[in-house]
Amino acid sequence: MDRTTLVAATWMLGSIVSFTSMAVAGRAVSDTHDTFEIMLFRSVIGLGIVLSVAGLTGRLREVSAARLPLHVTRNIAHFAGQNLWFYALTLIPLAQVFALEFTSPLWVLVLAPLIVGERVRPVQYVIAALGFAGVLIVARPFSGELSVGLLWAGMAALFFALTNLLTRRLTRHDGIVTILFWLTALQLLFGLVCAGWDGDIALPDAATAPWLALIGLAGLTAHFCLTKALSQAPASTVMPVDFARLPIIALIGAAFYAEPLDPMVLLGGTIIAGAAYANLRVAARPLLPESHRPHGE
Repeated sequence: MDRTTLVAATWMLGSIVSFTSMAVAGRAVSDTHDTFEIMLFRSVIGLGIVLSVAGLTGRLREVSAARLPLHVTRNIAHFAGQNLWFYALTLIPLAQVFALEFTSPLWVLVLAPLIVGERVRPVQYVIAALGFAGVLIVARPFSGELSVGLLWAGMAALFFALTNLLTRRLTRHDGIVTILFWLTALQLLFGLVCAGWDGDIALPDAATAPWLALIGLAGLTAHFCLTKALSQAPASTVMPVDFARLPIIALIGAAFYAEPLDPMVLLGGTIIAGAAYANLRVAARPLLPESHRPHGE
């Protein structure tokens, strides 16, 4: 492994630790705070970090409202996905949540032609079908044990895919400071409205405040580490490291929450992850002009 790949893998490990920490912390506060409150306090912490760092580095002037409607749309998708993800954590084993989250790249594949106008090869649709076969193994919809938590986790992955595609459109014009500012500011507003709709917002206490702080910090560091990793190496090299999240979270679920190590979830998750990786490898190959493209490309 060359040095660049090693650095990228190290950043990915940081992302794995952050996402895993956020899942554990989200479950820890779920008895006291609903998902809207979690998102509210996460955004307060996140906005404070963004403003502090951008202010100290003199980059606050980079924030632009030129594409505010697109930022609003993107953050509605992300807010919906993140709330569904936090809610699913309370309903189904952690491994199932993470396994279904890995379908997000497959939804990106399906939706990319519609949202960002990217061309998709026919073989990529075959790969997507394979990935969704893995979803059936994880969810087992015909077993009579289908949980609504599986539906919420699957929908969260779909909203995350929409978020990623809209982010891709935004990055054509806006920098990371603008994107992170509107991410935290808008989601603070959404969280305040939704959490305060009934006039009852549970404030953090000594037990939940550290966990909420961890959620806020981990939410930013996860995406920062992922961005740094992708800046060091291609996605097809970097993203397979992310699939280590599944066995890690499965072991955490077994050790701390007495969740069974379900071989079907691990098998289905592996198929989903393998399909996502295969799609990355195919997508990394340049598209040939129509006149030079072999059959099936």
